[in-house]
Amino acid sequence: MDAGSNSAPREPSPGQLRNPLKRYLLATRPAFLSVTLIGCLLGLASAWHDRIPLQPGTAVLGLLLALLAHAGINVCNDYYDALNGTDAANTGRLFPFTGGSRFIQNGVLTPGQTLHWALCLFLLAIAGGSWLLLQSGSGLLWIGLAGLGIGWAYSAPPLRLNSRGWGELSVAAGFLLLPVGMDFVQRHQFAWSPVYAGTGFSLLVCNLLYINQFPDRSADLQAGKRHWVARLAPRQARWGYVLIAIVAYLLSTIWIATGRLPAAALVSLLALPLSAQAASGLLRHADTPANLAASIRATILAAILQGMLMSSSLIFSRF
Repeated sequence: MDAGSNSAPREPSPGQLRNPLKRYLLATRPAFLSVTLIGCLLGLASAWHDRIPLQPGTAVLGLLLALLAHAGINVCNDYYDALNGTDAANTGRLFPFTGGSRFIQNGVLTPGQTLHWALCLFLLAIAGGSWLLLQSGSGLLWIGLAGLGIGWAYSAPPLRLNSRGWGELSVAAGFLLLPVGMDFVQRHQFAWSPVYAGTGFSLLVCNLLYINQFPDRSADLQAGKRHWVARLAPRQARWGYVLIAIVAYLLSTIWIATGRLPAAALVSLLALPLSAQAASGLLRHADTPANLAASIRATILAAILQGMLMSSSLIFSRF
């Protein structure tokens, strides 16, 4: 679908979102929270595969807290991208994938309301996490602090990690913390199993950030966001996507070959054609990012499918 397609989703407007509950819910960009669900599933599958008795109560709470944290990070990112002007300058966006939620730019929420909503979401996550910490052990504190810290520092000054070329690494680390944290909630100690299970998934989510930066490149350059897609010419930067995808699938294969993941985890490689499809589209259209919507969709589907297949392999190989 091209950016100008009549079937493209409409951007939010105050008239569409008079209901405050709907307004604040949609400001979190809930469609993109699906990757958080998959990351948590990987952690539960890792613990289950290692024959750790699962606790449904802490699993559900852990999932809810992860969703709250991710929602807060999304809203926080919208606030700081409005503050630095990148979303306002973004005329090449592919909504709803790039260019932010448009809630501030289209007058649905003020910058102040957006910041307060982000803080509320973070506080809810911290409050619930404090109780979960008492149930699971003090190590969860460092996982939670690392996750929230990365999410905040990704776009917020003074660190602004994505503006300094550290955004891709931050996203990969943040999404790897999801299975590590959910596994810890069940296991009550650190383990390498969720790291091996989540490596490929986290890198494929990193590639979603990477490809999304091509439509946003001009606006990001104006705002001083010097991520790698902005630092390099598009025809050079496009190969970064290919490299990240190769490393994602290669590491998963190495973990399987060395016995760190079960042989059944080879099924997760069935996501590779989606990554290849997305890479092919990016290689053709890096200079014309208005044509990248199909590749962005394939990137999202590749991460979700890889995570689901990896989780399924861990669950069923236990038997």
